[in-house]
Amino acid sequence: MNTRARHRILVTAAVASVSALALAGCAGGTGDATEGSGDEDVTLTVTTFGTFGYEDLYKEYEKEHPNVTIEATNIDTGGNARTDAFTKIAAGSGLSDIVAIEEGWLGAIMDVSDTFADLRDYGIEDRKADWVDWKYGQATDAEGRVIGYGTDIGPSGICYNGAAFEAAGLPSDRESVAELLNGDWENYFKVGADYTAKTGKAWYDHSGFVWNAMVNQLDEGYYTTDGELNVEDNAELKERFELLGAATEGGQSAAQTAWDWNGGKSFVDGTFATFVCPGWMLGVVQGQVEAGGGDASTGWDFADVFPGGAANWGGAFLSIPESSQHKKAAAELADWLTQPEQQVKQSAAAGNFPSTIKAQETLAEEATPNAFFNDAPTGAILAERAKGVVAQFKGADDSVIQENVFGPALSSLDRGETDTQGAWDQAVGLLNDLVG
Repeated sequence: MNTRARHRILVTAAVASVSALALAGCAGGTGDATEGSGDEDVTLTVTTFGTFGYEDLYKEYEKEHPNVTIEATNIDTGGNARTDAFTKIAAGSGLSDIVAIEEGWLGAIMDVSDTFADLRDYGIEDRKADWVDWKYGQATDAEGRVIGYGTDIGPSGICYNGAAFEAAGLPSDRESVAELLNGDWENYFKVGADYTAKTGKAWYDHSGFVWNAMVNQLDEGYYTTDGELNVEDNAELKERFELLGAATEGGQSAAQTAWDWNGGKSFVDGTFATFVCPGWMLGVVQGQVEAGGGDASTGWDFADVFPGGAANWGGAFLSIPESSQHKKAAAELADWLTQPEQQVKQSAAAGNFPSTIKAQETLAEEATPNAFFNDAPTGAILAERAKGVVAQFKGADDSVIQENVFGPALSSLDRGETDTQGAWDQAVGLLNDLVG
């Protein structure tokens, strides 16, 4: 690991820890590197985050491979998983045999990609055509090493509460909602202003997630495609910030805390009516509704529409650290978990959208109703929303900028502690302090 990369990892880990709530530990494997390639008993450690939907798949794999025991750790959020991974990379120990890496911090991981095994040594090139081309390309470093098996991608639609729409006199069936919200972000906020005026309630949960979605639609976000910071003088970015700021100042934000939502109660009591939903967020919504005491009757639905058009938010990879003593066995498990058949099962369990072409086609063809989201064919909707999606280039500190630069600034705006220009100035100040 070169000095620059080591410094970046240490800085990133320190910055990320500012927003981390709790870290879940995971032990690296021990034993011979070839263990698990035959009938030898092997224990594989796996660290994921958020809602991956792997629980039943682990059991299925262990049943098919009785010599393999899987010890799984799931960290609550991608931000905390980032902190966990970078801290262990900086320490030089502690990574699991399989580590889930989120798209938002893949750029920082690429600074130290030699920390992870080159999966070409385990036959990943034979599967290259399985994935959408840009997904495979994302996991390929500057030397051509491939360090991740693609799991999901994040095409986005709008989750909305049908009962809340009806209370405001808005149409609530999916087709009408898609027509109502079809257009740009100005239209989304215009409908939101109408909703807020009629109900006195918020349109979206908090500004941070809406902002992330708006940024992800740009050809270039916080970084240019050649890796240069692209914030302070980015007129398009500032224009979108001002558009969101005006809506938030107008009362459209519920000023919720990311990943909390009052213990899920805000999804149940009508605190807000819409929620930006990349595929993987569907599982989060269901989990929050249930945590808040609700169920399918609470009224959440999923519409085939997204302001401004196609957008990708998130997606992940399964990587094998060089420090694993079971790289071959770990690669076999990661390969199996990301096969199209397993990605379809993962989608059913967690609501996320697969990155393999065959799995995408299966979900589009089956159009299975999702009972929790008013029987919406969520897989088919996401397949439609995935058309035209190409992931934005994410620079080394992209997730730091989203969470630790714009996150606090937008929280201040949500709480009414500053206006839009003040929030922008706060973000720029944090950018200079934390990233430079």
